[in-house]
Amino acid sequence: MDRFEALLGLTPIKPITIDIQGEPRTIQLKLEGYNISGSIKARTAYGLVRGLVQDGRIRPGMRLLESTSGNLGVALAGMARYLNIGFTAILDPMSTVEVRSRLTDLGAHIVMVDKVDEAGGYLLSRLAKVQEMLEADDSYVWVDQYNSPKNPEIHRRMTGPEILDQLATPPDALFAAVSTGGTFAGISQCFRDRGVATRMVAVDVDGSVAYGGEPGRRYLSGIGASRPSSFLKESLIDHYAYVDVGEAAYYCRTVLATTGVHLGASSGAVVAACARYLRENPDVRDALCICADGGEKYESTIYSDEWLEAIGTTLRPTGVTG
Repeated sequence: MDRFEALLGLTPIKPITIDIQGEPRTIQLKLEGYNISGSIKARTAYGLVRGLVQDGRIRPGMRLLESTSGNLGVALAGMARYLNIGFTAILDPMSTVEVRSRLTDLGAHIVMVDKVDEAGGYLLSRLAKVQEMLEADDSYVWVDQYNSPKNPEIHRRMTGPEILDQLATPPDALFAAVSTGGTFAGISQCFRDRGVATRMVAVDVDGSVAYGGEPGRRYLSGIGASRPSSFLKESLIDHYAYVDVGEAAYYCRTVLATTGVHLGASSGAVVAACARYLRENPDVRDALCICADGGEKYESTIYSDEWLEAIGTTLRPTGVTG
């Protein structure tokens, strides 16, 4: 397992320039799409599965089982192939066709749920399916990204230090998307442990209840949740920002058109939150956005005009209503 760790990380940090109220501002993007399996979830999957191996829970004939919106599923499918065991991914209609195709290519078994839960998403329905399958077949091992302390721990131990090692000085503010909250919590804990004064900004989407918030229908995968995060604590958060689909899509398209960087949906939301924060806090001159993945898996959603029209959304920069 430890040999696999050498394949992770050292993803690039790229500066880009965006317009903030007529002023060009430089922000730094930590591009996790360059990670093995194509997302920051490669780190999460490794941390989770490594913990299961260390605990003796993975034996011949066992199969990994997890509820996922996409990226973690792809990363777990790669881990399962590395260990020569099976993997079943519980998905919902918010997962993109590109993700499902990739999972199939990696040999994963896909189980779909289509019932919208009481919080306006599918997460609770996915988790109910996980419990149903665990009770029916004891060969499954639930990875449990939602509660395992190995989730934030890998980012406290690996992702946070990597960022600080790459930068000459810590950023004034760091922005990261939340879903389980593990990535944000781990990075923030690392910065707190080292006494770094960076403002930690958690980015969520309208309709998510990951950290409070009013439940509602959500359309973006990889960000937001139908249940409170087990990892997000007030001491780790300096600011909490909500973004809508139109804002995320606008910044995905704008960054691609002006810089050639192809961001995933949650990354567009993070850049949108950063743009708003910079406008409202002009003293912040050095901002870093954690971009969880690239945009190649989102051509059928966030980059599709037809998809935006179908969900009743239009492109708009932050701060513009209507």
